[in-house]
Amino acid sequence: MARIAHLSDIHFGANDPNIVAATIDWLTEKRPDLVIISGDLTQRAREKQFQDAADYLGALRQNELPLLVIPGNHDVPLYDVFRRFASPLGRYKRYIAHDLCPWVETDEVAVLGINTARSLTIKDGRINEQQMQLIRQRFNNVTPDKTRILVTHHPLFALPIGRGNELGEAAGRHQDALQAINDAGIHISLAGHFHRTYAEAARKMVAAAGPTLVIQAGTATSTRLRNQEPQSFNWLHVQPGNQMELQVIVWNGDDFQRASHVGFVLEGDEWHSENLSTQPMTTDDSLTADHR
Repeated sequence: MARIAHLSDIHFGANDPNIVAATIDWLTEKRPDLVIISGDLTQRAREKQFQDAADYLGALRQNELPLLVIPGNHDVPLYDVFRRFASPLGRYKRYIAHDLCPWVETDEVAVLGINTARSLTIKDGRINEQQMQLIRQRFNNVTPDKTRILVTHHPLFALPIGRGNELGEAAGRHQDALQAINDAGIHISLAGHFHRTYAEAARKMVAAAGPTLVIQAGTATSTRLRNQEPQSFNWLHVQPGNQMELQVIVWNGDDFQRASHVGFVLEGDEWHSENLSTQPMTTDDSLTADHR
């Protein structure tokens, strides 16, 4: 089983330092097999904000936590027009990582990050043909027993972003991207951007999406909240191929606590869910398949 912490939209420059410290403490104590940060490390892509983000990642690495990090649209300068078009992710590459489409493969999971941040789209994202081919190529030789996970900042699906029926904009060329993730047999698609937690089988949204479970993370540390949803991140326990559990870890004003707890099972080409929130945790407060 792979234990994965999925954080997003940490927004250094508009962040709460106490919550930042609490995420480090929580992750250091729980020691996930992989920490994924799906974009928007900064608020306005300023140098000091990237320095702070780099220090944050450095603290996680110092505690020997493996990382997979991708940029978001806030990591592209908004007001510095020259830098925005001449070197949109120059500071990200300098302080965070040169690789904008990182890859991690273990005995249990294969994870690919894809950069959807662009100079021209301002807040929206886009995926291009080269990246779609990369998705196909990277997962082509992955053995069937491993869970295939794709990470983007912008969702590849039009997802609910409010309390009503309002849908957020999916990344540009998302229809072509859906074919690529179908071809690659992606099991789980992780994203952020909307500061809202959400999980649903892709088949319930798009018939041609393939066997994909869509999971959105809220903002982990930003003070820019939406729909009164508090800061949070996702805690995943992934059983190879066809089972996983998702728990949302929520900030309560003093520390992080476990909230909604949902189990998912892949049957055929569709994920089915089961609410596990009322079931007791084990003595070490970890998620296990025994809860099913």
